[in-house]
Amino acid sequence: MYSFMGGGLFCAWVGTILLVVATATDHWMQYRLSGAFAHQGLWRYCLGHKCYLQTESIAYWNATRAFMILSALCATSGIIMGILAFAQQSSLTRLSRPFSAGIMFFASTLFVLLALAIYTGVTVSFLGRRFGDWRFSWSYILGWVALLMTFFAGIFYMCAYRMHECRRLSTPR
Repeated sequence: MYSFMGGGLFCAWVGTILLVVATATDHWMQYRLSGAFAHQGLWRYCLGHKCYLQTESIAYWNATRAFMILSALCATSGIIMGILAFAQQSSLTRLSRPFSAGIMFFASTLFVLLALAIYTGVTVSFLGRRFGDWRFSWSYILGWVALLMTFFAGIFYMCAYRMHECRRLSTPR
């Protein structure tokens, strides 16, 4: 059980760090604009070596930002529950800590999937046509890696929960 929780905690830490970095950095998309290289993130866009805040309130950026923040919050909550799962005392007997941590990581995975799906759909359909020479960049890719890490953290914690439940049910009272 502890090996699954240890693996889950490792995936959770890596996934949460990647979520925060992907959300905060400005390299979700790179493109050429008037012959100069430019890149943009969720909060700023940069032309050459100057960066500007994205002051427009565009729905897909707001939705992507909100889902990425919710994902990072769920992953952080999952880490807290995952650390508490290592404690032997069970103050909440009806609610299993590994199960709760797994649910938080699956919620985080869902939120980051929604954020990346929205960003991908709008970028490919709208911005991809606007900018001829463009590509997704490393911040965007970190978001996909974070999705995988939070998903596997959830899997590890659910395996730990199942192992704990099987042991609990098999021991005579």
